[in-house]
Amino acid sequence: MSSRTSPISQPITIRRAVARDAKRLTRLVRGSGAYEGKYAAAVAGYRVGPDYIEAHRAFVAVGADEHGGRVLGFYSLVLAPPELDLLFVADEAQGRGIGRLLVAHMQSEARAAGLDRVKVVSHLPAEDFYHRVGAVRTGTALANPPAVPWDRPELEFRIPSE
Repeated sequence: MSSRTSPISQPITIRRAVARDAKRLTRLVRGSGAYEGKYAAAVAGYRVGPDYIEAHRAFVAVGADEHGGRVLGFYSLVLAPPELDLLFVADEAQGRGIGRLLVAHMQSEARAAGLDRVKVVSHLPAEDFYHRVGAVRTGTALANPPAVPWDRPELEFRIPSE
């Protein structure tokens, strides 16, 4: 079984992001294989700063390792208007259920905040992932050149109350 499809083999903790995570989260975004080639412009120069982490509900998935914990992925939930602003999983950790864990955590946070839906403007290659974890297509976000010169799928998670 390859590492891309093997289940999570180490304990994963999801915790609130803190200012000292900013550089690691920025590296995760800029280094994402999903943003190579024609998509590179969308993340070139992108920065997840301490101010962003402070202003949003940002959470990281951390795996236990010999260095005391490696960031495997993260997401950011904006409450008003409700939107999943960022969701990234490290390339080498994809296919192991970390994205699914992050989405489930986001839905729990959204429910606790009293939200009944959360919008996602998806990166084109990520649309299938969002469908697999329960999002439904609601429309199209039109291109916004020069940073994003292509249309993107707009999806929504419906958050049932418990």
